[in-house]
Amino acid sequence: MLLAKSSIAAKIFSLLVFLQAALIVTGGAVRLTGSGLGCPTWPECTPGSYTPVPHQTEEQLHAWIEFGNRLLTFVLLFCAAAALIIAIRTSKKSATKRRIRLLAALQVLGIFGQGILGGITVLTDLNPIPVAGHFLLSIFLIAGAISLRYEMIGIIKQTPSGLIAALMPILIWLTLLVLIAGTIVTGSGPHAGDEKAKRFGFDPRSVSWFHADLVIMLLVLTSILWLFIRQTNALLLAKKMQILLLILLAQGLVGYVQYATGLPELIVGFHLLGATLVWGSAWTVIKVSGSGFKLRKVK
Repeated sequence: MLLAKSSIAAKIFSLLVFLQAALIVTGGAVRLTGSGLGCPTWPECTPGSYTPVPHQTEEQLHAWIEFGNRLLTFVLLFCAAAALIIAIRTSKKSATKRRIRLLAALQVLGIFGQGILGGITVLTDLNPIPVAGHFLLSIFLIAGAISLRYEMIGIIKQTPSGLIAALMPILIWLTLLVLIAGTIVTGSGPHAGDEKAKRFGFDPRSVSWFHADLVIMLLVLTSILWLFIRQTNALLLAKKMQILLLILLAQGLVGYVQYATGLPELIVGFHLLGATLVWGSAWTVIKVSGSGFKLRKVK
């Protein structure tokens, strides 16, 4: 059922997805520019001020990059609050009322969690564990925002059966493992957000190879699923799977380029954006392959 009937309401839920993804990209910009401690305290930016101040020890550019990322969190919170209000008001007679309201409430709570994790990250001088947690929480919030959007604006579902249905859960779990491995690579590499930040201590080359092996496995699985689904009449699901495959191929190419060129900041930034797109695309595939459609082979 279409609950978000007005164009404004629908845009709010789409904006929520965009902002959750944008927070990952801006967080990456903070790290790649060495601005992780541009605001060295939390919740204040500097002792006695919630905003950067002239002549603080940290360079002004770094301070404002970090502060800008904090400001985006507040914009995201306002958007999530608006989405929660709309969800509560429009789901009163919906059969999935509890699910809708829970998804919307978790968006708000998750953003508060991001604030706390961000504070821990700063107060521990960019320890790689809370940094990785910061990213992974965003991944789950993106999934929740996509799910909430579909609950509100509607979605065409094409439920697979047989081998395809058995492989679908493996697809999303393998995607998650790829992203977790990516955080380990990041936490072992040079772009920590600050020169003095602690690293995991793993050999960067070894964890990069492990990450690449998982990506290859995901590419193979996605290709197999795409070929199988093409033999059915689930055209929408096949299209979404094809989009995921193309994003994965592009992401793999960017990954090898950044590895071969010594991890230049701009290429690493594109790789982070790609990781966000991979997750969003994979979660969309899972949502489309929900229930209510049985695949039949096209004669």
